[in-house]
Amino acid sequence: MSSKEATSGRYKKMSMSPKEYKTYAQSKEPPRSVFANCVKAYVVGGLICVLGQAVTELFVHLMGMTPEQASNPTVAVMIFISVILTCLGVYDKIAQFAGAGSAVPVTGFANSMCSAALEHRSEGLVLGVGGNMFKLAGSVIVFGTVAAFFVGIAHLILGTGGQ
Repeated sequence: MSSKEATSGRYKKMSMSPKEYKTYAQSKEPPRSVFANCVKAYVVGGLICVLGQAVTELFVHLMGMTPEQASNPTVAVMIFISVILTCLGVYDKIAQFAGAGSAVPVTGFANSMCSAALEHRSEGLVLGVGGNMFKLAGSVIVFGTVAAFFVGIAHLILGTGGQ
């Protein structure tokens, strides 16, 4: 590492070892309360789930759907809400406050996809938006597909028929 001298404009070598630098950097970090972070994540994640349940109940009671029929439109509505909040810059503030509480539900995945699309839109639709969205989503899609395959094989072997 080097720092610029005020008088001559040249760089001089800093005399800080990696261990000393790590100690120095840790002293400058703001203190974090693990318990408070867990409570915030739990509350916000729970509120997102309560909102999802409210949307499901609306589909069941207003549209006459069964809970099973209401599940797919509920996920679509939650993703839509997440994308709108991401575009308005609100979801990022929620995520900053809640941490993993906003990242774990499907809304967090939608936020990640939308953020990648917004960030790279100037590079074009295919190479910018599409390419960077699926850099993030590719691993999720692949592992989800592989996991579904193995769960299907397990159901086939056990003879449960997906029940």
